[in-house]
Amino acid sequence: MSNLLHDLLVTAFSGDQAKPCFVMQDGGDVTYAELLRGVASAAGQLVAEGVMPGDRVALQAEKSVEGVMLYLAALRVGAVFLPLNSAYTSAEVAYFLNDAEPRVFVTDPKAFLARSMHAASLTVAVPRGPNDLASIIYTSGTTGRSKGAMLSHGNLAANAVALHRAWGFTPDDVLLHALPVFHVHGLFVALHCALLSGCTMVWLPKFVDADVLAGLKRATVMMGVPTFYTRLLANGGFTRETARNVRLFISGSAPLLPTTFAEFEQRTGQRILERYGMSEAVIITSNPLEGERLAGSVGYPLPGVELRISGCEGKPEATGVIEIKGPSVFSAYWRMPEKTAEEFTRDGFFITGDVGRQDGDGRVWISGRAKDLIISGGYNVYPKEIELVLDEMPGVVESAVIGLPHRDLGEGVAAVVIGSGDGETMIAACKERLAGFKAPKRIVFVDELPRNAMGKVQKNVLRELYAGLFEAR
Repeated sequence: MSNLLHDLLVTAFSGDQAKPCFVMQDGGDVTYAELLRGVASAAGQLVAEGVMPGDRVALQAEKSVEGVMLYLAALRVGAVFLPLNSAYTSAEVAYFLNDAEPRVFVTDPKAFLARSMHAASLTVAVPRGPNDLASIIYTSGTTGRSKGAMLSHGNLAANAVALHRAWGFTPDDVLLHALPVFHVHGLFVALHCALLSGCTMVWLPKFVDADVLAGLKRATVMMGVPTFYTRLLANGGFTRETARNVRLFISGSAPLLPTTFAEFEQRTGQRILERYGMSEAVIITSNPLEGERLAGSVGYPLPGVELRISGCEGKPEATGVIEIKGPSVFSAYWRMPEKTAEEFTRDGFFITGDVGRQDGDGRVWISGRAKDLIISGGYNVYPKEIELVLDEMPGVVESAVIGLPHRDLGEGVAAVVIGSGDGETMIAACKERLAGFKAPKRIVFVDELPRNAMGKVQKNVLRELYAGLFEAR
């Protein structure tokens, strides 16, 4: 029996070991041979520290090659990898450690690798099958208590193979990697695609305009969150020539504004490939590599993914909650059997909580989160519909629409907007394009919106900040 995920990745990239795996910011390279040696050393140290198959290995640290070595080492020894956001406070970390009870908690992977010099390297992987747990990913926690999504070897292997094929990765690609690796986007989506193809990565600690522009000169693929693309577009140094060598720009983790999509195409001649995913299933849908990519759509379900719109069977284009089933969908929330039962239907579909529709062509369009639904005067209002109208207005950079307590309506529609403009004029313009009950009652202008680590707007924070907005009138 093999170690499914570990062996899948290692077998794929162990061919040309002299090839650079990571091109570092300081100009140095880390080859695949050096990566394999580091994994073997880290795995030996984990065993020396008493890690057994099924034990959790937690990492909270800044992005590093050593952190990647630790991840692969955890897989090698049959452990369960638990990545934690480096920005978490000690109180937040205490919750995760108490909940997951890791055998080892690493905050300095470089020091951990240094200690491994005194331990015997582990070159043979512990057998793990498709149903064995590979990682626990705690949800972003934009609302309520964070939940640990349990992702198996089979879940992650299936998604990695599907994405590698869908996006056409080859050994000749060079991936610009400026994402954090405590989240599925940077750790499982970007890293797995690169390792499966045995390609090189331009390895950046974080997104810095100058570093990304320099990296694009060598890259053939870039993955990012929408903020990456808006920052590039705001930089005069980002031109069609800068993007000339890149065959594919991919965006995810938060909605990409249609205006960003259009401006990017105008600037570069290329259309960003938007996809849809979540911690509980990694990537669910993707726009096509070859074929039409449409602004606002997250594309088609990946092969093997069953997707349906709850309560909308036989009703094309109807909007409802998206439900999914497939090989990459997680099995349960860690130590939360009641919550797990609530989130799955009787026939085994996971209730994503995302609201959307599927058109006659099979494309998926996301409207927002079910928990963000506003019920105003008895009418259902989907914030995304209003945000799309607002975001097209002159002076608007981005908007977030929320429902706030209202004496007469139950919830009143309010918009929080980055940019400038006349609120009353904008409300009137909304009423020209939308039913009156959907138009914002108030518009608040701000310099920035609160976001979680992956760039998603935290609407729960906005609802708290402006809870008394309609009482003030």
